[in-house]
Order: sequence, then C-alpha cells, then structure tokens
Amino acid sequence: MKKIRIIEAPKHIGETVTIGGWISNKRSSGKIAFLQLRDGSAYFQGVVVKSEVEESVFDLAKSLTQESSVWVTGIIQEDTRSKFGYEIHVKEIEIIGESKDYPITPKEHGTEFLMDHRHLWLRSSKQHAIMQIRNEVIRATYEFFNKEGFLKVDPPILTGNAAEDTTELFHTQYFEYDAFLSQSGQLYMEAAAMALGKVFSFGPTFRAEKSKTRRHLIEFWMIEPEMAFMNQEESLEIQEKYVAYLVQSVLNNCDMALEILERDKELLKKYTTLPYPRISYDEAVELLKENDFEIEWGEDFGSPQETFIANQYDQPVFILNYPKAIKPFYMKPHPDRDDVVLCADMIAPEGYGEIIGGSQREDDYEALQTQLEKHGLDIKDYDWYLDLRKYGSVPHSGFGLGLERTITWLSGTEHIREAIPFPRLLNRIYP
Repeated sequence: MKKIRIIEAPKHIGETVTIGGWISNKRSSGKIAFLQLRDGSAYFQGVVVKSEVEESVFDLAKSLTQESSVWVTGIIQEDTRSKFGYEIHVKEIEIIGESKDYPITPKEHGTEFLMDHRHLWLRSSKQHAIMQIRNEVIRATYEFFNKEGFLKVDPPILTGNAAEDTTELFHTQYFEYDAFLSQSGQLYMEAAAMALGKVFSFGPTFRAEKSKTRRHLIEFWMIEPEMAFMNQEESLEIQEKYVAYLVQSVLNNCDMALEILERDKELLKKYTTLPYPRISYDEAVELLKENDFEIEWGEDFGSPQETFIANQYDQPVFILNYPKAIKPFYMKPHPDRDDVVLCADMIAPEGYGEIIGGSQREDDYEALQTQLEKHGLDIKDYDWYLDLRKYGSVPHSGFGLGLERTITWLSGTEHIREAIPFPRLLNRIYP
C-alpha cells in the first residue's frame, strides 16, 4: 500500500493510500465518524462510514482519543466543503500510540497555560500555521539575499564586545576571559563586508532585558545584512524591497496557513507596494505633540507612540534620523546636523512595532574612536573594529530584522512568543 503525507493527497485522488498521523479531534453520529487528522504537513478529515467498514473499525474510530497516533488506510477524495479540499474515506485503522487525558482540549485556554505546554501546543492548527509562515520567511530570506548578491556569514555567538548597551548583555566566562552572549552580530558583519562586499547573517540574539510585553523576547533570531559602498538611502531601498519580498512570498506560498489564521490577505497585499513612507524623527515628535502625547525632542518612542505613528499610514513606515544621544556609538552623524544620526527604524503597521533598525555606520577612524570613549567603552576591546577604518575604510550601511516580531506581524497573532518554536529557558523565566 502506498504511504503518503496529507499534503500529497491532491496527487492521489481515487487511490487507496496509507497515512500516519494523529487524531486532533473527532465527532461521530450513529452511522458516520469524522476524524480530524494531522501529520505535520497538513490537516484534513477522515470519514469512516459504518456500512462500509468492519464493525471493529467503526467502533475503534468512535473510541479514538485526542492525539492518539494512528495508521489510516483509505481512498483519497475531493471535499469542496473544506479549505484543504480533500479527505480520506477510511477503510482500516491501526493504533500506533494511545493518548490519555491530553491537557490541551478544544476549549479555550489562557496564553500562560498554553506556553507552559508549548511542547504540546505546537501541535495545534494555529501554531502549525505560524510555523509554516516562519519557515517561509526563512526560506524567502535566503532566496532574497542570494538573488541580491549577498554572502551568508556566521558571526560568533560568544563575543567579547558589545554592539549596543553593555547593560543588556548576558555575561559568562570564556576560560580566564569575560565573554557575552551575542546581542548582535553587526560588528563582525562589518568586518565581513569589508572583505566580501555584501553579507548577511542569520542567527540567535540575546538581550538581558526583563521585559514582559507581548512584543519582546530575551532570545530571538536576527537577520543582519551589512553592505560596503552603500549609503543610508540605498540601504533603505534594500530594506523595503526585502520586507515586501517576504510579504509576497508568504502570500504566494502560505495561503492555507493564512486562511487558518484568518489573516486579511488583501491587507497584506498593500504591504508589497513600494516605496514605503518616510517620516523624520523631528516630524514624528511634532505629530505626537499635536495629538496630545507627552514627549520631548530627544526621547525615544515607546509602543503607544510607534503604534500611533504607524496608524497614520497603510504600510510599514520608516522613522528617520534619531537623536545621536539615544543611539549606539557606531552610527554616522547626519552631514548637516551633529545632533542626529543617519539611521532609521521600520515600524510595522497594525500595532506590531519596530521590525527593522538600521543605520549608516561611522567610517572615520578618529570619529569612531571619540564615540567609543564617550560611551565609556575600552578602546583595546575595539582595536580590531577600529582597524576596519584604518585600512581602506569605505561608506557602509546595515540593518537588523527581528524574525519573531516580523512573523507575529505577518501572521496577525497577538503575542510574539507564538512565533518561536519552543519557550526557550530565558523566555520562560522572563515572559
């Protein structure tokens, strides 16, 4: 008997096949049992008609419990009533592993309960759909940067340098040396860009912030491109092109997942139109003041402010040129103003906040050294980083996109922790 996965059902209409899967739910009447089957590739219905199978098979179908694993053999047929469009008319059932008292029943459960049972919640149709979107974003990321001529480079996870505020670092010991879990691969990627031109990294990032908002994680994944011979405006064009590419790829390849999540696909289509709007930090502050927000020039934006700004547009929006005092040491000052830097945050619509932060990097040796000293950083720890400005420095820019927050936005889910496969230790300690 031919063994297939559920996702392959459209290729086997009218054929008798065997599928291994789990019972996600079931219902039955006196003459028919309906089994909701999943196998990791998709969900669909198994129909067991009492008059068409042996009595023992029908009795077994009615007694199956949630998340029991089974082999089912039957005939694939079209089912125009379902979103998937196909079902299996079951002839035989074999139990592989029984499941008793499965804790996540079809009733409503709170987020904390579900996160405590994440290893099981991952089996639900909603979480399956989110993971499909996550997979597509990862696939499309590699495809996009390969098409654009970037090389993938892997920076270290244990580092001796801070790219951002040193108070946000997880400290450890590397034999007799201090070391930190990486909060960004950016500094290393700048070195790679000086060798290879256009590069990107894709890896885990750690921020020691005890944040409990639905937008933040302590451990997450970042995509960090760096580009030699590129100014900030050129970098913005790459950023918006990349995000639009991700959105279009999800629309093209995750239709069923978007249906399960009840995501508005027409709304997502708006996010593929370029260019994205731009507003300066100065303009954003004035806009907020005009709408009764208490904020002064020089302050960073919080979630309410970002959401309000984003709501003025139908697309992701860039906020340009933040004050130097609230940004990291490596950002290049604006050529016409010393109080702001050449940087931008991309704010996602619908209240999902910042998904990209980027800037033109300081390429002058003496200017960078001065900034390191002003930030209280030990010059010796950054000798190698300064070398990039000593030996053939060039204008260069880069940015970082947070994977989980982007997935949360594209999938239209409420909590960022739904975008990670498992509640890693750090994210469980400080949810």
